Amino acid sequence: MVRFGIIGVGNMGVQHSYYLKEGKVENGVLTAVCDINSARLDWAKENLGDSVTRFDDAEEMMKSGLIDAVIVAVPHYDHPVLTIKAFEHNLHVICEKPAGVYTKQVKEMNDAAAKTDRVFSLMYNQRTHPQYAKAREMVQSGELGNLKRVIWIITNWFRTQSYYNSGGWRATWSGEGGGVLLNQCPHNLDLLQWICGMPSRARAFMSFGKYHDIEVEDEVTAYIEYDNGATGLFITTTGEAPGTNRLEIVGEKGKIVIEDNKSFRYFKNDQSDSEYSRSATSGFDKPKCEEVPVEMPDYEGSHHLITQNFVNAIEKGETLIAPGVEGINGLTISNAFHLSSVKEDWINIPMDDDEFLVFLDKKIKNSKYHKIVEEKTFGIDGTF
Repeated sequence: MVRFGIIGVGNMGVQHSYYLKEGKVENGVLTAVCDINSARLDWAKENLGDSVTRFDDAEEMMKSGLIDAVIVAVPHYDHPVLTIKAFEHNLHVICEKPAGVYTKQVKEMNDAAAKTDRVFSLMYNQRTHPQYAKAREMVQSGELGNLKRVIWIITNWFRTQSYYNSGGWRATWSGEGGGVLLNQCPHNLDLLQWICGMPSRARAFMSFGKYHDIEVEDEVTAYIEYDNGATGLFITTTGEAPGTNRLEIVGEKGKIVIEDNKSFRYFKNDQSDSEYSRSATSGFDKPKCEEVPVEMPDYEGSHHLITQNFVNAIEKGETLIAPGVEGINGLTISNAFHLSSVKEDWINIPMDDDEFLVFLDKKIKNSKYHKIVEEKTFGIDGTF
């Protein structure tokens, strides 16, 4: 049995506590929670009962002997700090996304993980989605042929001003370290690199506080390139309704189109388009193409699946779906987008960790932004 302690009983911490209390994770039990906000501990007492011990200090919970693993569900800057601290107390760790705010900090976390035999996972629950798993399988196996182009329009992250006012840390350089890229899109950036691999360079354009009273980005359009010459486009915002969620992956042998996490369409060429181009005698012909039906299993939720996989890894040696050390990949793309936008230039990947940190420190130091805060906790219906 793996005994869990949750650090942070906000939006995500509440959801983790629910599925653990409901017994959705075999051989996983919630025994403790921690939050520096006394109101959140009062909520835990009322909703989780006396079988779950409450702490206002994370290290005290780690030292209590009541837990074997932690779920880190606090603002982003503290993800590496608390993960490293948990490793020092010989605990297993699931860390919420993103892995951190800047790659230099996350490298320190990964170095700490490498020095321990503890299991380390990221809450990249969208990797359990059968559509994205199938897309990865088809790209990685070569079924689509060489990658040519990927476009992800992910503009259905609409957020209200009330959402941004719900916490003092949200959408600030000092509290969150970014906007839509750091809060909403870590899943998408992780899936992008998980399916298609890491790009080699990026050029991004951002708007800061375009649709909301915030100081960080709420609209991004970015162009990426891969070593093999493939190109990509990533478009996102929290200021557009109804918005779109469409991922299109094109290879020499066909394409995949995934929309709204529901529709998966596979268009298969009868031969590689590059081969056909070289051999065809007509100027306007193209390879024969058919849409191939792809069966998808039913899918209900995903956070508890990462936690179940984590428990199985501890108890049975099961391979992790989302190894913690891979959290740096999507963050690298995010950091490169930010740096490209402010420098108005291309950024090579991997990028200069120190250069990004200088940019971030300058943003924090020069910030004169003040926000109205209306502390509240939301459910996660309608989000990932």
